Amino acid sequence: MLSDVGILFIGLVLLYAGSEFLVRGAASTALLLSIRPVVVGLTVVAFATSAPELLVSLVASVRGAGGISVGNILGSNVINIALVLGISAMIKPITINRQIIRFDLPYMLGASFVFWILCMDGYIGYGDGVILLVLLVVFLFFGIKNSKEKNGQKRIRESSPRAIAINCLIMVAGLVGLAKGAEMVVQSAIVMARGIGLSEAFIGISVVALGTSLPELATSAVAASRGESDLSVGNVVGSNLFNICLVMGVVGILNPMPVEKELLVFEFPCMVAIAMLFALIAILKGQMGRKTGFVLIFSFVSYLLISYVK
Repeated sequence: MLSDVGILFIGLVLLYAGSEFLVRGAASTALLLSIRPVVVGLTVVAFATSAPELLVSLVASVRGAGGISVGNILGSNVINIALVLGISAMIKPITINRQIIRFDLPYMLGASFVFWILCMDGYIGYGDGVILLVLLVVFLFFGIKNSKEKNGQKRIRESSPRAIAINCLIMVAGLVGLAKGAEMVVQSAIVMARGIGLSEAFIGISVVALGTSLPELATSAVAASRGESDLSVGNVVGSNLFNICLVMGVVGILNPMPVEKELLVFEFPCMVAIAMLFALIAILKGQMGRKTGFVLIFSFVSYLLISYVK
């Protein structure tokens, strides 16, 4: 058991390090190619921070561990809002941008409902995956379109082949770390779940989800401490959308799998409920203070305890 805990820890470290390398390399390359920062944020960085969830869920689905695959996404989305934003708000009060309230947040909430509905038949398949990926494409189209209208065109700087090559090597190193880390996390999580009598779903929504959410936690916490509320909140909303639409879309298309009934009864409703709570706070208050942060963190702890004892 101790060796499995060690493997899990090393795997989580590799996931975090790999994600950091991928984010930095991809974002730097995009900027060197004069791609506008807002487009980089909506696409490259959002994809890179969701890469741990993508690889872990894909590996888990291939290994027949559907509970870990889906549980990882449900847990990550709850953690992103309740824990990541909760901690960020405790560090420094967060102001929520109107654009996020009017478009991004409602879209994330809608995607959460669609994901839940698609899984109600106890299966996520090819057709479900296509629907989720289409939702992502629509979000990116309107998100980039709105950004163009507000920010206009802007060139960043001239690119150099050497700098691009170095960033590409950093990205490759990140992908290698992510792939190996995902394999180690899934392998150890399955063994641990069976060894201590916990369900794969619970391991997925707790330990695995927390590990794959480390990039979002680090990014949002640092952004909050610097007073960059838009980045802190946008990182979470974008990551949740990518987790649902990209990760589960790809998993559904490449490796259709059953969805555990216990997830449909508690974890799915909790994911939607915490998203609705966030939307309600954003609409009514437009900001999140330390008290709100405490409530969100308490909600996450309660969610985890109920998931454990049920």
